[in-house]
Amino acid sequence: MVAEQLVRRGIRDERVLRAMGKVPRHRFVEEALAGRAYGDYPLPIGEAQTISQPYMVALMTEALGLSGQERVLEIGTGCGYQTAVLAELCGKVFSVERLKGLADRAIRTLDSLGYYNVLIRVGDGSLGWKEEAPFDAILVAAGAPMIPEALQEQLSVSGRLVAPVGDVQSQVLRKGVRTETGIAWSDLGSCVFVKCIGQQAWPES
Repeated sequence: MVAEQLVRRGIRDERVLRAMGKVPRHRFVEEALAGRAYGDYPLPIGEAQTISQPYMVALMTEALGLSGQERVLEIGTGCGYQTAVLAELCGKVFSVERLKGLADRAIRTLDSLGYYNVLIRVGDGSLGWKEEAPFDAILVAAGAPMIPEALQEQLSVSGRLVAPVGDVQSQVLRKGVRTETGIAWSDLGSCVFVKCIGQQAWPES
């Protein structure tokens, strides 16, 4: 997976590559899907949600430029796979999941694998985690029509934010870096994520 899907497509951060090689992706999917866990595609994890394609996980993680001590906010815990990759690379992960069933399962999996630098709570991810802000990096693993203001406000100076933005069918992965005067944005390419549902994202249908 690392050589064929990540290095071949341009992922260069050695720390990201090591983390992706270390985290047992098959532990985060149903047993029936374990044989497909390392394939070049997303997989269902229940409740109409997915575990992201390995390349997308690596691309988003690399864009955060983590060095080891950061406090990272993740929006959309899902099964906890992206959470585990972040936990390998930073000081502490604060992750928000809207669906309690997924959050509970992610906590059990992460605990069983020894990822104790992670805090997960159930809530509206579009509002972030104000009590723990500011964050050195924010990763949003669900698409919204625009990047929630709450998340932008919770990003520290020099902090990096990566999030998919667009309509329901397709999005653009955007990266923002906070400066003293605002946030400088760039695009990392097209992507497709499940909807981010919340007060500052898509309404509940």
